[in-house]
Amino acid sequence: MMSNALKTALWLAAASGLCQAAAAAVIDVPAGSDLQQAVARARAGDTLRLAAGLYRGKLVIDKPLNIEGPPARTAKIEGDRSGRTIEVTAPDVGLSRLTITRSGLSLPAMDAGVFLSQSAERARVLHNDILENSVGVYIHGAAGALVKSNRIVGDTKLRVNERGNGVTVWNAPGAEVSDNDISEGRDGIFSNTSTKNIYKNNRFTRLRYAVHYMYTNDSEVSGNVSDGNNIGYAIMFSERLKIRNNIAANSRDQGLMLNYANHSDISGNVVDKAEKCVFIYNANYNTISGNHFENCGMGIHFTAAAEGNRIFNNAFIRNQSQVKYVGTRHIEWSDGEENGRGNYWSDNSAFDLDGDGIADTAYRPNGIIDQIVWRAPVARLLMNSPAVSIVKWAQSQFPAILPGGVADSKPLMRPPKNPTLQQYRQHKEPQ
Repeated sequence: MMSNALKTALWLAAASGLCQAAAAAVIDVPAGSDLQQAVARARAGDTLRLAAGLYRGKLVIDKPLNIEGPPARTAKIEGDRSGRTIEVTAPDVGLSRLTITRSGLSLPAMDAGVFLSQSAERARVLHNDILENSVGVYIHGAAGALVKSNRIVGDTKLRVNERGNGVTVWNAPGAEVSDNDISEGRDGIFSNTSTKNIYKNNRFTRLRYAVHYMYTNDSEVSGNVSDGNNIGYAIMFSERLKIRNNIAANSRDQGLMLNYANHSDISGNVVDKAEKCVFIYNANYNTISGNHFENCGMGIHFTAAAEGNRIFNNAFIRNQSQVKYVGTRHIEWSDGEENGRGNYWSDNSAFDLDGDGIADTAYRPNGIIDQIVWRAPVARLLMNSPAVSIVKWAQSQFPAILPGGVADSKPLMRPPKNPTLQQYRQHKEPQ
């Protein structure tokens, strides 16, 4: 039986919650008001509804509140170029439809347009313009935070290495960053020492890295678009990831880079135009399948004793060199099953006499000539010479003279279907 004292305590707690809910109010705030005073006067759960106009000064939010502006984002909160324009220290705070600008520019001090501290659990930063700050949104330990549907633009007056990231995530389990448009910063999303995060459906332009991943495990990067950045997705020192259905177009260096990224699923991605479509450096026990790699100087650069990777059902199309494998072992790039599949190689002149969709002979991209071209790129001028033709013929007749490298024993006759590729082609602007 429940004691009378316990019943009374539960009734008081419920009554207190009902009173707080009943007391929550929507408070209209005129343009030019002192927002810090408005926050001080508000009660937990209130909504401050800002009128269009300018609100000068930095703001600390230390209680659960919602602060929202007009749909056109014409309520502008402007910092004084020092510190954090908005700092959130309470849980369950919402910021929406605002323009937030002019934070300080100190990267060591973690200056930001919006700073979510460790106590800002479940913060919501939605539908804002976050412009000309150091870091746009800094999620510093705020578990369960959501940053969604914002336009985040860095300060173009600074050099790239002086700018902050669009969104920085540090040790924020369960945080999600989705549907944002991020440009003109250092990295689009920089994720460090975190877990169980979701970064999806964002668009990244004019950045160093679209997504820069360090020590972030059990997480997802999916449905993002990187266009015109140095590197699309730099995935490093992380495990058990889902890197799916992303696009990297017009990357200066690499579309996708895996550096000690292990036990992960990399599937359904599209890389179009980069120096290297994919760079794999000591990344182990990953499944790399269903991806489309096209128009790169090098399709895939595979090095540093990467082991245990399954690489099959991908398309390598019109890359100047399809594979650079740095090693002496023989490795197989098909899934190894009896009815398994390898990859599609656009330069593989092969026959399929039985019509099963699998070429009748293995594809080996790492012959002697390939290795000569890696070491002396000018040797490409001799690719159609009789001497090179004789060497290629000799390799085909006497496989024992082939150096160690990649073999695809079940190369595909047609590129596999890739829904992300269809999406990319439908939305691709004319070149």
